[in-house]
Amino acid sequence: QVQLKESGGGSVQVGGSLTLSCAASGTSYNMYCLGWFRQAPGKEREGLALLDGDGKISYADSVKGRFTISQDNVRTPLDSQDNAKITLYLQMNSLNLEDTAMYFCAADHHCTNGPAVYRYRGQGTQVTVSS
Repeated sequence: QVQLKESGGGSVQVGGSLTLSCAASGTSYNMYCLGWFRQAPGKEREGLALLDGDGKISYADSVKGRFTISQDNVRTPLDSQDNAKITLYLQMNSLNLEDTAMYFCAADHHCTNGPAVYRYRGQGTQVTVSS
């Protein structure tokens, strides 16, 4: 099992910045792939960024150059059974009205299909951008 809890959402004006955090705990196996996705009312989930255990990063075109995904330098092992704790971040700059959504962090062992469909996800944190 993986537990994920997001924080850092809030209200910001167009052009502003926010940094989201995600406290993740579970097995390193199930947290090999970490990422962020968002969902606005009436819209489908949109994968935003992912980071794998080898440090490979990718972004959706809609946020490339504006959002940055990162994690703590070390995936802290908690015990000998591969349980670990990670803090994942999403730095968001140059926010616009279309960025208003609920933001979720997600984890899975498999990265291929992107964070929007990862097996584990948190409850989300709301980001509202206003003019």
